Amino acid sequence: MKAYLGVLAAVLIATLPAVAQHPGGGHPSAPPSHGPSAFHGTPHPPEEHRDYQDKPGHPNAPHVDGNKWVGHDTGRDDAHYHLDHPWEHGHFTGGFGPDHRWRLAGGGPGRFWFGGFYFSVAPYDVAFCDGWLWDSDDVIIYDDPDHPGWYLAYNVRLGTYVHVEYLGA
Repeated sequence: MKAYLGVLAAVLIATLPAVAQHPGGGHPSAPPSHGPSAFHGTPHPPEEHRDYQDKPGHPNAPHVDGNKWVGHDTGRDDAHYHLDHPWEHGHFTGGFGPDHRWRLAGGGPGRFWFGGFYFSVAPYDVAFCDGWLWDSDDVIIYDDPDHPGWYLAYNVRLGTYVHVEYLGA
């Protein structure tokens, strides 16, 4: 019995680092079942130093709360996400949504990859991915209905997302 309790204690101790990585000591919410809907209404004015922490314990970065995309509310004309040549490297064809979870395989915000696909984080969003693990985090890609040429990369571990441009395969 003592051996069993010792093994159980060792397993519990080994899981503490994984639990500590998530705000509030738990796992982020489940991945959203779908991407954000096109924004309708009065756009939130773009700001350089906006506070995205909508509730205590939530990240100060664009994130998902249940199926609500917090921070995706600047509207279609947000100059931060304007591309002169949308989809100039083609369209991402690897699959969208929670059924297509991708493990990051290297790089950084300027150029990262997984599964033979290459992406770059929008310059405006680089600060929102400073905690990403570029060689091991899982991401889910969603289409961005408001910003032509951009996709949204949702970090499963952190529950946050950034705008990304597809660079090709």
